[in-house]
Parts: sequence; structure tokens; C-alpha cells
Amino acid sequence: MALRDDEPGAQRVAELLTAAASHRALVYACFMSQMELLYRVWRDEGEAAGRLALEQCLALPIQWVDSNPQLLRLAAEIKATSSLSVADAWVAAAARLVAATLVHKDPEFAALDQPQDLLPLKAAKATTAGMATKMPRKTK
Repeated sequence: MALRDDEPGAQRVAELLTAAASHRALVYACFMSQMELLYRVWRDEGEAAGRLALEQCLALPIQWVDSNPQLLRLAAEIKATSSLSVADAWVAAAARLVAATLVHKDPEFAALDQPQDLLPLKAAKATTAGMATKMPRKTK
């Protein structure tokens, strides 16, 4: 969402995606981020815009971390031991599963003991975190 909406941190997200496109980095995202992108854009701009945003996101050089038993256990552990939302627990678990840095703009992730790259916060709504702000990355 940071990239799509040209929010603070969009340039950092673009840099990560450019590095991934040129095989200088791996960018991962949790399957849950697809749903978050789709419903947020749909709610704010309509169904067609939401579907287009998802289609555009799926064309990016992102390796999607899909649901599996190991991810489920990690997400449940994070949710049970923190105050994160269910969606954020899945995102954090995905980053942990692939040993990647969690790139985000949600201060609630700060309580987690895992590598993080905090993007600049939006002035109006500092806790909003979108798909692009949660893309963990792993460099080769």
C-alpha cells in the first residue's frame, strides 16, 4: 500500500522491488497481504479497483509465502504471545519462516524479536500498514 499510495516509505519499497527484479534481493510477502490489499482498495475505491490492485501486486517480483502447517504454528505462537492482529501475526510469521527482515510501518511489530526495517509512518494514521509495508526481504 505504501508504494501504491505513494506514502512515506514508498521509495524504500520500490528499491527492494527493483533489487528483487534484478536478482539482487529476494522479496517475500505473506498470502494474507493479498487479502488486505484487495479488501482495503475495494472498500475505498470499489471492487474493480481492488481487483486491479491485486492483479498489479501479483505481477511484482514477490515470492508469496502461502499457508502451510509450519506457518500456521508460527502465526499461532505469535498471536498467542503478542497483541498483534491475526493478519499481522501471519505476516510476522511469514518473515520469520523465511528468515527475512520484516519491512513495515506498524509500530506494533516493534515488540517482536526479529529483524525489522521500519518505514516512515504516515502523518495522519501512523498505525496503518499495507501490503508493501509488510514485505520481508532477504538478500543473497
